[in-house]
Amino acid sequence: MVSLGCPKNLVDSEVMLALLEQDGLTVVSEPENAAILVVNTCGFIQSAVEEAIDEILALSEIKKQNPGVLLVVTGCLVQRYGSDLKAELPEVDIFIGTEGFQNIIPVLAAQTAKPSKVLHLETPHFIMNHETPRRISTPSHRAYLKISEGCSNRCTYCMIPGIRGPLRSRDIKDITSEAQQLGHSGVRELTLIGQDVTAYGIDFKKSDIHLIALLENLLHNTSIDWIRLLYLYPDKVGDDLLKLLAAEKRLTNYLDIPLQHVSDTILKRMGRPSRNADLCRLLERIRTLNPDAAVRTTFMIGFPGETDADVAMLADFMQSFKLDNVGLFTYSNEEGCAASHYTDQCSEEIKQERYSSLMELQAGISLEKNRELVGKTLPVLVEGISRESDLLLEGRTERQAADIDGCVYINEGTCQAGEIIDVTISEAHPYDLVGSITQTK
Repeated sequence: MVSLGCPKNLVDSEVMLALLEQDGLTVVSEPENAAILVVNTCGFIQSAVEEAIDEILALSEIKKQNPGVLLVVTGCLVQRYGSDLKAELPEVDIFIGTEGFQNIIPVLAAQTAKPSKVLHLETPHFIMNHETPRRISTPSHRAYLKISEGCSNRCTYCMIPGIRGPLRSRDIKDITSEAQQLGHSGVRELTLIGQDVTAYGIDFKKSDIHLIALLENLLHNTSIDWIRLLYLYPDKVGDDLLKLLAAEKRLTNYLDIPLQHVSDTILKRMGRPSRNADLCRLLERIRTLNPDAAVRTTFMIGFPGETDADVAMLADFMQSFKLDNVGLFTYSNEEGCAASHYTDQCSEEIKQERYSSLMELQAGISLEKNRELVGKTLPVLVEGISRESDLLLEGRTERQAADIDGCVYINEGTCQAGEIIDVTISEAHPYDLVGSITQTK
C-alpha cells in the first residue's frame, strides 16, 4: 500500500490494511511481491494530484509484468475526479472514493467473482469508531486519532468539504475508548486530528460535547503522556483552551493555527471569518494566557488579487509576532473552488519570488526562537536512530510535531525509541536543535 497526503488519509489507509489482514492477506514491502496494489490518494492541490498520478503509473508498470495483479486506487483523488479518472487510467481495476474504503473486502470479492473496471463513488457519510480495525503504521510509541470527518467551513480555495463531506464528529466515549486501546498498546504521543478540531462537536448541537470536554475526558481516562492537537481554526481558539493547554502538562503546549494570511482583503476573498485585528488579538491572548506555548501557522502566498502591499503586511506580521514555526505554500488554482474563477491570478514567477523572500525571513526568526532554547533542558520523545547519521539519536520536544516541524538531534547519551528523556539543548539551527541526554523518564 502507498498512502499519500495528510494524517487523516493515513488513518484511512490503516483501516484498509487491518481489514485486508483480517481477510487473510499479508502486507509486503515490495510492490513486485504483491497480488494487490493499493494507492490511497490525496487530491487537495495540483502537486498532490501529480504525485498520486505518478505513483499510480509507477505501480501500473509493475502490473504490466504481472497481469493477475489488482491495482486499486482510493481516496480524495477518486472522490474529486471520479469517472474522468476511470476513463484516463484504464490500468486501474478498482476506484474507491473517500466513502467506501471501509468496504474494500466485499469490493475486492465482487471484482474477483466478476472481473470488471469498477468505480465506487458515493456521498461521504462514514465515520469510524473504536471497533473499526486499524493496523498502526506509525512507530509504536505514537499514533493519530481521528476525532471527526469532513469540514463545514467554506474557504474559497479549499475542496475538502466537497471531497470529504460536512463535519461529522465522533462521540466522546467512543474516542476515549480508542485512545485507551492505543495507550494500552504502548502509544505515548497521541495526536488528535480533524480538518478543524476546534469545530469538534458543533454538529451535535449539544452544550456538553465540545473540544474541552473531550480533552478533559481523555486526561481523566487515559495515561498517555502527550496529547497533541492538529489543527485549530483561529476564530474558535478560546481562552478556556489556552488555559487548559498551559495547565495540563500532558497536553502538548503546541498550537497549530493555520492563519492563511493577514491582509483583510485577502482573508475576505478566501472566505475566512477572521480579519487582521482578530488575528493580532488572538496572538496577544496566547502570549498573555499561555506565554510558553509554541505557535505554528501556515500562510498561503500568491492568492488571487494579492499585492506587494499585502505581502509586506504579512512580512511585518511575521516580524512582529515571531512565531515558532511557519509553513509557507503557494496558492494552487483548483478547479471547482470559488477562487478558481477570480480573474486577478498571480503569476507563478511572482508567487515564487514572494515565497522565497518570506521563507528567508522566517528562517531567521525560527533560528532566533530556537537560540532562546539553548541551555534549557526539555523533555524529548525519542524516535530512534537519526535519519541523518547512525551516530546520532533523533527525537522531538512538545514544540515539534512529527513529520511537520524540525527535530532534536541527540549527540550524547543512550536510550530507546519511545522513551521520553530530558535533553539539554546545546545548539540551535533554523529548524532543528542539538542536545545531550540529561535524564531518562
